[in-house]
Amino acid sequence: MTPDLFATPSSQLQSANPGDWPVAPGWQALVDGFFASPTGTQLLAFLQRRLAAGTVIFPPAPLRALALTPPEVVRVVILGQDPYHGRGQAEGLAFSVAPGVALPPSLRNIFKELQRDLGQPLPTFPVPGGSLVRWARQGVLLLNTCLTVEEGRPASHAGKGWEVLTDAIISAVSAGTEPVVFMLWGAHAQSKRPLIDAARHRVLCANHPSPLSALRPPLPFMGCGHFSQARDWSQVSFATA
Repeated sequence: MTPDLFATPSSQLQSANPGDWPVAPGWQALVDGFFASPTGTQLLAFLQRRLAAGTVIFPPAPLRALALTPPEVVRVVILGQDPYHGRGQAEGLAFSVAPGVALPPSLRNIFKELQRDLGQPLPTFPVPGGSLVRWARQGVLLLNTCLTVEEGRPASHAGKGWEVLTDAIISAVSAGTEPVVFMLWGAHAQSKRPLIDAARHRVLCANHPSPLSALRPPLPFMGCGHFSQARDWSQVSFATA
């Protein structure tokens, strides 16, 4: 089991120093290369300016997914877009919320589809509640394409540089030696499809689990059966407790 290097009582970002965001060793060279690049340097300067201005930024650990799920154990990738922007919600994993936090609508639909598809019981509340840490430790890389956000301002850090890093992570997983299941829910996640070698990996596409789109054709999320397909391909159980 990979240790959780970011088990912290803080609910918001405290530092713009990537040295305070440890990752699993297999990701280190990729992360270091990004933060040494002009884009990475500009991103860190932006974060520092916003913190210095007193801005509340989530999550407390932007790279937590890379701490909990080393590249050599990745069997499934679930792509999100933006961390939750409400206080206490984001915990550095796509779609996941900290234990004890009420389930956002998209996550509630994810658990409903998991129950329908695999017969998994709904997670107990308050612990683990909506936390998907156990999935991360099973080899599910829960990756948002933008890794920070300001309180109450969705997509406020989009286009600031995180996408260069997360595109590199997706490409690195695609280039790895093991076949992986990529679960792409919604147009934003599906826009990353060109980064994935579909001849080697399983790519599953459906609408976003948001109530606004979960039941819409042509690829409704509810009833998509992605969890059973991913389990059969990857042997990940998607157990939540």
